[in-house]
Amino acid sequence: MFHHAYMGQDKWRDTASFHLPAWKRGFDILFATLALLALSPLLLLVALLIRLESKGPVIYASKRVGMNYQIFNFLKFRSMYVDADKRLKEFNQLNQYLKEETVEGGDGQAPAQDSLPKNQTMLVSDEDFIPEHIYIRQRTKEKRNSFVKLENDPRITRTGRFIRKYSIDELPQLINVLRGEMSVIGNRPLPLYEAELLTNDENIDRFMAPAGLTGLWQVEKQRNTGSPSAEERKQLDCQYAQEFGFCMDMKILARTFTAFIQKENS
Repeated sequence: MFHHAYMGQDKWRDTASFHLPAWKRGFDILFATLALLALSPLLLLVALLIRLESKGPVIYASKRVGMNYQIFNFLKFRSMYVDADKRLKEFNQLNQYLKEETVEGGDGQAPAQDSLPKNQTMLVSDEDFIPEHIYIRQRTKEKRNSFVKLENDPRITRTGRFIRKYSIDELPQLINVLRGEMSVIGNRPLPLYEAELLTNDENIDRFMAPAGLTGLWQVEKQRNTGSPSAEERKQLDCQYAQEFGFCMDMKILARTFTAFIQKENS
């Protein structure tokens, strides 16, 4: 409706300034190759189960924004019914981050017309008009809720719930790693509609780091036994982009394996 912070793919690439270190790229290729070879029987079994339970492709590809705002096809085992992405708005009330904003910011309703200050600046678009202070509040709310996470998502299949529980649905991203679109450790690549809301200066650092299979916010979530808020997640992503190195990556990888083993034994 109004001007968003969105920039086209070409402009995003013009701003690219981060280059993956040679040690990180070498580790990514070695890790992804060995993992694909070792896990090939599991990958074939999961593919068969997905195909038997519901129609549609075994691998689901969605557009994601990663390092340097690069847009690429993000691969996952399909864990939802076909066309589930088109039904996202139907389940908006299940969004955990939206609930957080409702609690923190009240009911989000605009003030009554009689309560609007005199000489209020109005913003006009092709289809509507809105008081400036209400527009600013709406955009702030969008930025705070720029991550989408649903509780008990009814779009997920039975096989999908299992492979999500143990992060098996993420394994096809090893192909993204081999392609150079992702790294083993990094910030999670975001869907376009989420990345669009994070193009301001305070969040741009998160894209000046590799997109990863696992990262700092995932292991912090496991340690704190709960999902970080949207703001905490953005801060952790920026922290990783500013501080990552070989030692930090190995610590994150070790904590990821530890969390997986604990989950499997629970």
